[in-house]
Amino acid sequence: MITHARWTSQRWFASVLIAMVALIAVATVVGAELLSRTTEVSDRLNDRIAPARTAVAELTAAVVGQETGVRGFVLSGEQQFLDPYEQGRADETRLVGQLRDLLDGQDEALADLDLVEQRMASWRETAAEPLVRARRDDLALVTASKTAFDAVRAPLADLDQRLVGLRQQGRADLQDSRRLRNTAFGGLVVALLALIASIAVLLRVVVLRPLNELSASVRKVAGGAFDHRVTPRGPSDVARLAKDVEAMRGKLADSLAASQQQAAELHRSNADLEQFAYVASHDLQEPLRKVASFCQMLQRRYAGQLDDRAQQYIGFAVDGATRMQQLINDLLAFSRIGRMYDEREPVDLNVIVGRVEDTLALTIEETGTEIVRPKLPTVPGDATLMTQLWQNLLGNAIKFRRPDVPPRVVITVDEDAEKYTLAVQDNGIGIEAEFADKIFVIFQRLHPRDVYSGTGIGLAICKKIIEHHGGQIWLDTEFTEGARIVFSLMK
Repeated sequence: MITHARWTSQRWFASVLIAMVALIAVATVVGAELLSRTTEVSDRLNDRIAPARTAVAELTAAVVGQETGVRGFVLSGEQQFLDPYEQGRADETRLVGQLRDLLDGQDEALADLDLVEQRMASWRETAAEPLVRARRDDLALVTASKTAFDAVRAPLADLDQRLVGLRQQGRADLQDSRRLRNTAFGGLVVALLALIASIAVLLRVVVLRPLNELSASVRKVAGGAFDHRVTPRGPSDVARLAKDVEAMRGKLADSLAASQQQAAELHRSNADLEQFAYVASHDLQEPLRKVASFCQMLQRRYAGQLDDRAQQYIGFAVDGATRMQQLINDLLAFSRIGRMYDEREPVDLNVIVGRVEDTLALTIEETGTEIVRPKLPTVPGDATLMTQLWQNLLGNAIKFRRPDVPPRVVITVDEDAEKYTLAVQDNGIGIEAEFADKIFVIFQRLHPRDVYSGTGIGLAICKKIIEHHGGQIWLDTEFTEGARIVFSLMK
């Protein structure tokens, strides 16, 4: 059995819409009925009662005109006084027929009208016509005429009063109908407003509140509270959505826990590797120094006693020990990044690049190198690491120059709301795009040692320094007139 608490949002909205449509339909039917009733009462009052009263007044005038005409003819004997009498009779006939149509359904008023018509016929038959035929002032006939005519006045007055009562009743009915109509419309408006208010409250309680609670729970989880459980509430579709979100949160929480554990293990492993590299490189320094020193001592002490082949072997041993010592020194420097040098203070890159230029001054002078740089920004970081970064970048730009072409190094800087983007470009031999990733791997070389010296760790150190400061470094593969190394530093 489906309860209201488990209706879907669509079903709630459909129910609300049906209720509103039903209320509007009821309001339309009731309003039409009340308007029809009001119109009917108003039409009866305006189209029947009022014209009927006017017709009664005209009928009274027509009756009085007949009596006046007869009296004038009797007194004067002139034929012209009979014209009002004849006109009155014609008007009476017309008005009686009109009143019968207007008073259709009003039995008492029609009875009064019948009585007026009968008494007028009796007056004409017993008094008016005999007086006209006699053409003389017969006191008995005049008295009979007056008595018969007075008998006509009473039903006319009754008819008029009855019409006055009908008019008052019609006005009362019209007022009652209007009052009922206004009350009904007011009630319907109040009912509609109450329904709208109840709909708003219902939707807020049944639909919006669970959605807001779900939204708050999702925001809390998105904010990092992955242990916060999402409780299903509200309509069935919202509850299903909450269950799905809770399932997703559970999976994310499990994945996060697993990733945190892996990250902790990786951090410990990296720390152990860095410590191992540091210890290994530090401990290997002494044996290598002894190997190189004793080989050199052999070379000096037994120089005249050894043949060329022995001298060559000793040279190979000294060179290998020296290169091994350089590799260990580079490895030691690489392992110290982020471990021994991890300060965070404002570093003026103008000062750093100036120091590097002073360090490379002899090489810059011998090669005729031109370094073009704008005003550089101040960034948060470690001054020692920044010095290593720029020394490697500028040193590489000068080292990998073209034969017989003076090196030209151009430094550029752009910025946005979050970071600075710097670039070091040269006019040297360049780097093929296929090696864009390989050049940042430790101890990776693109050229033989007898052509370009070094261990191939310079750009790997640059990459580690940049990433340690929250930035990125890459090769601009679209620049083909040399090499262009681009990197970002956070503000």
